[in-house]
Amino acid sequence: MMKTNALRLLDQAGIPYVEREYPVEDGRIDALSIAEKLGMPPEMCFKTLVTESPDHRNFVFVISAAAELDLKKAARAAGTKSIDLIPLKKLLPLTGYIHGGCSPVGMKKLFPTFIDESALLCETIGVSAGRVGLNVALAPETLAAVIGAHFAELEK
Repeated sequence: MMKTNALRLLDQAGIPYVEREYPVEDGRIDALSIAEKLGMPPEMCFKTLVTESPDHRNFVFVISAAAELDLKKAARAAGTKSIDLIPLKKLLPLTGYIHGGCSPVGMKKLFPTFIDESALLCETIGVSAGRVGLNVALAPETLAAVIGAHFAELEK
């Protein structure tokens, strides 16, 4: 199987992880469905959201599957007045990833990234490994270290 950019970067950094594939034929690629398919609790499966501030700066937020991003808390964490999710058509050109396969690791550019503090309650969390149908589990502190992320309260 082809390694994704995310997995190559983790390998280069010597980061231990567990790679897991899940079926995508049913079209259910949202984080809650992925958690169910992988047999993991939704609070351990995280989704990656890309946002933009009014001054066109991008920020990445990693939150648990069942949660919704609180835009006010996200803007506060990022130190900006307000923030909005980017339009889907901007995702691939900006990050190099498609919807459902957007990993916080290995984007075209390293954007300021924030992980919800609930991740710290888990020994490992699952995030996209850079393509639809592939997830990677690793320690949240390790993920934060490899992408320079900060932990913050981000969920509604």
